Formats: sequence, C-alpha cells, structure tokens
Amino acid sequence: MFKSNNYHKLGMLSLFLTIITVVITVTINAYPLYVFEVKYLNLLDWVDLSQSELLTNYRQLMGYLNIPWHQELILTDFPVSASGALHFYEVKKLFMLNYSILLVTIIPTILFCINLVKTNQIWRLVMPFRVAAMVPVVLGFVMLMGFDQFFVGFHSLFFNNDAWLFDPVTDPIINVLPETYFMHCFILGFGLLELILLLGIYFGKKTLRSL
Repeated sequence: MFKSNNYHKLGMLSLFLTIITVVITVTINAYPLYVFEVKYLNLLDWVDLSQSELLTNYRQLMGYLNIPWHQELILTDFPVSASGALHFYEVKKLFMLNYSILLVTIIPTILFCINLVKTNQIWRLVMPFRVAAMVPVVLGFVMLMGFDQFFVGFHSLFFNNDAWLFDPVTDPIINVLPETYFMHCFILGFGLLELILLLGIYFGKKTLRSL
C-alpha cells in the first residue's frame, strides 16, 4: 500500500506538471492568437510595417525564444537594446525550463494514465482535479479585477530586475506586444487549463458510475 500510494502521488505530480507545461507550450506558441491581435488591437498603427513584415519579426522573436541553439536575438525591423536583450534572454530560459519539465514528465505521465485506464481508476482524478480547477478560476478573477497589478506581480515573481519595463524608444517592439495581448494569452492559458481539468473530472465521474 505504501508503494502504491507513493506511485500514485508521484504519478499525480507528473500529470499536473505535464498538464501545466502543455498548457504553457500551447499558449506561448499560439501564433493564430497573435495574428488575430494584429487586427483586433490595431498593432499596425504603431509601426511602419505591413502585417506580413510584422509577423516575420514575431516569428524571428519566437524562433529565438524557442530554439535552444539560437543565442542571439536579431529582428529585421526592430532594434534590440541591451536591456531588452537581457529580458528576452531571461524569457528564453523560462521557455527552456518549461520544455525541460515537459520532456521529463511526459513519458511517466503517459504510463501513469495508461495504468489508471487499465485499472479503472480514472475516478481518482476527480478530487485533485476539482481542487486544481479552482486555481485558474481564482487567478482569472484576480487578473480581471486588475490586470496591471497582476502583470507586475507576475514579473516580480519570475524576474529579479526591471529589464521587462521596455522603453518604446530603444525597444519599439514593445509597441506591438501590448499588455492587452498578454492578458489575452493568460485568458487562453487559464481557459485551456480549466478545460483539461473539467474533462478529467468528467471522465473520472463517468468511470466511477460504471464501477
């Protein structure tokens, strides 16, 4: 029983880490969202670029953040200050940490889920998923009550400097990465997380009814 409980606890930890990193991965790479934001937020009004040119620069930025061996950030149409380069480097390290956790947990999580299915124990997800499902709801409420404070708090948590406070003069790319865009990214992420957790609860209850 001791080993079984330990296995379940480790399996649940791996599962939650996988879910969180998958949600983060999907959210930070949500290219269609940024394409939508270009028009929705009128981002082209802030730059002397076509949509195609702006999206090229966006892909260059994401390529730098996503590809481990890309060590220098070069954007075709935007200068990058030393402070801006430092912040994007720190963001890149967070991207790499997220991907590393995902790679480490994905196989154990798959094996754990297969075992739950084989042993008809998906119902064991219901309670922890119910508790976890409150997290995106609470964070989403806090965020919508005052996104400015939430945004500052987020950066204070993950960064130990003020390099994220971009100057539009030296780093004009901030004009096309407005705070509202990041708010929509958080909404997407919280929404995806909530959806996955609710699906887990649904299938867990369905399994319980069949026992």
